[in-house]
Amino acid sequence: MRRVAAAALAAVFAAGCAVNPPYVAPPTAAPPAFRENANWKTAAPADQTPRGAWWDRYGDPTLDALEAQIAVSNQTLKAAQAQFDQARAAVVYSRAGRSPQVTTSPSIARANASNNRATPSVQGSYGDFLLPASVSYEADVWGRVRGLIENSLAAAQATAADVELVSLSLHAELAVDYFALRGLDAERQILGQAVANYEKALELTQSRFHGGVTSAADVAQAETQLETTRAQVVDVGVARAQFEHAIAVLVGKPAASFTLAPAPLALDPPAIPAGLPSALLERRPDIAGAERRVAAANAQIGVARAAYYPLLALTGAGGFESASLGTWLAGASNFWSIGPAALMTVFDGGRRRAINEQARAVYTQTTAAYQETVLVAFREVEDNLAALRLLDEEAAIQARAVAAAERSLALATNRYKGGVTSYLEVTAAQSAALADERTAVDLRTRRMVASVLLVKALGGGWDRSQLPTTAALKAPVK
Repeated sequence: MRRVAAAALAAVFAAGCAVNPPYVAPPTAAPPAFRENANWKTAAPADQTPRGAWWDRYGDPTLDALEAQIAVSNQTLKAAQAQFDQARAAVVYSRAGRSPQVTTSPSIARANASNNRATPSVQGSYGDFLLPASVSYEADVWGRVRGLIENSLAAAQATAADVELVSLSLHAELAVDYFALRGLDAERQILGQAVANYEKALELTQSRFHGGVTSAADVAQAETQLETTRAQVVDVGVARAQFEHAIAVLVGKPAASFTLAPAPLALDPPAIPAGLPSALLERRPDIAGAERRVAAANAQIGVARAAYYPLLALTGAGGFESASLGTWLAGASNFWSIGPAALMTVFDGGRRRAINEQARAVYTQTTAAYQETVLVAFREVEDNLAALRLLDEEAAIQARAVAAAERSLALATNRYKGGVTSYLEVTAAQSAALADERTAVDLRTRRMVASVLLVKALGGGWDRSQLPTTAALKAPVK
């Protein structure tokens, strides 16, 4: 009989193991290499995929100091961390299902029973001293509790990946805003120099006008050029103030008390190798989070399936009850009961079937979201590799255009001083030179931004080995 019972028990547990479907990560189609990175050759050991504080690569101490403040003061990151703390607490809550639940509800009462009850058992008033305790334990035969734990563990890991994604996004946003601000500083420097040059040109034109060499129209053109450029300086200041305020929020400071001294952008983007597409799957926190949500959905399917099986529990109750305080804890006052119980839904109008279909649909949805996240990740890397390559080519061409515009301006100015041409030619040359210089600054800014976005697309040096382990998540929340 013991062998039969053991075999039956083993069969029950085997059936229970079959309820939770085994998890296999959804397949992804990773290309062998990034097309835009096909000709990359590692130049030095430092030219590796970014790790840790990736912003150090730019060699800007001010940027480094600002980035360090995000982990300490940014409120968005604190909110994301709080969400992870909630998910970790949910793991502890789900694991409590494996432990017995013990409850007690002691009471002391004085009561008077009605003499007109249909079946009076007690006459007059009486006391009731009660000290009960009850124990219940769910036998996780079908894996329902195990599925809930697996679901909460995977969800907590997904939330931890979300924290890393928020952190990466905030650090990248700060770097983008910072380089945009420094680009505006460089642009304002160019405009300031242009204003100084135009003031000298206006003085020259006015002198020539007073000498009868040139007309009042030339003076008016010089004044127009000067005031238009002054207005552009003010307009650049507006955009700079907005970026400064955005940086203040990122580092957790009021905009009114935060300022950055002007420092024109003079950096070129560092080399950012992309590595292999297959490695990208391990480096992106959004990919890791999406995959963990697929695992959570898979575990939820097992929980939904377990609803078709009876809920088996072992319950017990005991304690002391007496009509007087003196005999409350006496041996004769004890009571107890113990025994197994089963609860099974016989008819529910299709609710369990609907829950199972819903769980499978959620799994399909999260799988599609995961595979879409992978495709978007590959696209973002290719986008920014292409942007860096093409912007580098454009910057080289623009540098030649700036040099040509400066030569053209020098020739036009000399021709005007020699009385060969009107001031209109000088004005056109000035506008062309200023526009080319501003375009060159804009290209440098865009190259810096593209490099930051490439680092972000590569995961910013993070990898999924940094996700909290199951053991860490099972530890009590402090």
